[in-house]
Amino acid sequence: MAVTAQGAKNESAESFAKGLPQHLRRYVVDQDYSRYTPVDQAAWRHIMRQLKSHLAVHAHPCYVEGLQKTGIEVDRIPSISHMSERLAEFGWRAVPVSGFIPPAAFMELQSLGVLPIASDMRTVEHLLYTPAPDIVHEAAGHAPILVDPAFAAYLKSYATVARKAIISHEDMDQYEAIRILSDLKEDPGSTPNQIRQAEEKLEKVNQSIKELSEAALLGRMNWWTAEYGLIGDLKNPKIFGAGLLSSVGESRSCLEPKVKKIPLTIDCIGYSYDITEKQPQLFVVEAFEHLESVLQELANRMAFRIGGLASAQKALQSRTVNTLELENGLQISGQLRDVKHRGDAIAYLAFAGPTLLAHDFRVLAGQGVEYHNQGFGTPIGRVKIAAQSTNQSTTEWQDLSKLSKADCQRLGLRESAKIKLGYETGCEVTGTIKGMTFIKDHLAILTLSGAKATLGDDLMFDPAWGDFDIACGAKVASVYGGPADREAFGETDDFTRKLIPRRIYADETLVRHRLYEKVRQARDAKITDAVALAKLFSEATAATPNDWLIQTELLELAENAGLQATLVKKIETSLHGIGHDDKDAASHIEDARRTLHLDN
Repeated sequence: MAVTAQGAKNESAESFAKGLPQHLRRYVVDQDYSRYTPVDQAAWRHIMRQLKSHLAVHAHPCYVEGLQKTGIEVDRIPSISHMSERLAEFGWRAVPVSGFIPPAAFMELQSLGVLPIASDMRTVEHLLYTPAPDIVHEAAGHAPILVDPAFAAYLKSYATVARKAIISHEDMDQYEAIRILSDLKEDPGSTPNQIRQAEEKLEKVNQSIKELSEAALLGRMNWWTAEYGLIGDLKNPKIFGAGLLSSVGESRSCLEPKVKKIPLTIDCIGYSYDITEKQPQLFVVEAFEHLESVLQELANRMAFRIGGLASAQKALQSRTVNTLELENGLQISGQLRDVKHRGDAIAYLAFAGPTLLAHDFRVLAGQGVEYHNQGFGTPIGRVKIAAQSTNQSTTEWQDLSKLSKADCQRLGLRESAKIKLGYETGCEVTGTIKGMTFIKDHLAILTLSGAKATLGDDLMFDPAWGDFDIACGAKVASVYGGPADREAFGETDDFTRKLIPRRIYADETLVRHRLYEKVRQARDAKITDAVALAKLFSEATAATPNDWLIQTELLELAENAGLQATLVKKIETSLHGIGHDDKDAASHIEDARRTLHLDN
């Protein structure tokens, strides 16, 4: 019964995921083209006919061209495999995913030039707009504009910056609440009570957010550009945002005078949005090239570029896994528990739970989460060194990370040597050197046995706790979200995976599917037999008397066949009755009439 699409290969998730990092592969699913029902195909066709008709005039000029070049047809749900082949011409590829995937995973995929496409299809009840990601939004919304080189470059650049954003614990609670609510709203089997409870949960989560995280600010910029952006002249802008390009209703209403148009600047991050409501204002960018400058202005305010105490405190407040990178490139990944400081200088970093030490985004040998499974702590800053083996102390402050192997030998830093480190920030460490880890001939980790660390009257490390690994570095140069080595770190809360269960259809729904398939077969075969079409109409009205979509498709067939006298009048009368009793249906029927003879 399933309708095939040009280039549909039903590629496996494993095939789509080739070449992706292991931690991203788990989000890729089979598209399984056979699961699209004839009703899904009719819904896709109806939406795309409205969008193409309207957006040919009101979207960015590359939109219609982009539909064709990225393998998107009006008449059939696209094959993601075929789309991926076409996108390769523009330096991108596509993979199918199931519904919402975590923002961190979505951004990492985009930064790699991979467009994640939610392969689910919205229901007829949510034709104009659905809060849940679906193939209309991801394919027909995001893909066409990728044919513009400046926008495609911006999208990769944005994703690269967004990957670095610190996400808060509240952000993840909000993401999960939105995901649950959106899935419930799109699921025909959901009860009003389930939806109400999910709405209350989301409202409670929203009220708990006291301060916007970097991820939230990046989310706002994405919303006002890639999702709901306008481009060109402020008085007569064109649409390029995927949220507008995939919404029949909002693609029309967004250009009305009542929707305020504002020139795009960094100030857009000061505007919140509600995914369930139409937006009262939209932002207009002069040209795609300008998006990059606004993005970089935002990036310059982020912890990954600023570093230092303020950035470390952002990570502390987030209560999520982040990476603090020292000036020498040593990366410490985990959930920051405490930051001790003297003035603006960081004195001591303490991490709770699994922590790893890495360099160049690869865990260092022996420094993974298995070893640091109970947390990690280290002093930071310049030191004065007293080594028992040389019986002398340095008189100048030293940055341990700048010491070469020869420098260490000269200063008496060798295995079994007892040392005392006096940090400029007030921390003092004593112990016996058990090991030294060098990166590019410079000291990166100093491991002590029998170590004791104090900061004023506070005990930071006790000899009974085992070996003490000191991360060598004077400053925190960068702070960013997530672990440096995701494969080595393992599961984190910001990379959870949820799958949308396959829909199970009742017998009466399957009857409806078979009727839609007959109508499609009649169109493909260019049936002009009035008796055959009249029989189809009788079957449809008997089984689903208020189904406006199948009747508009039959109306198209009847008019194309020149059956003006009898059958067309019957269908028109039936549709008038449906529209009279249902205002939403009346709007859909009018849309269908408007594009009745649209050339596919």
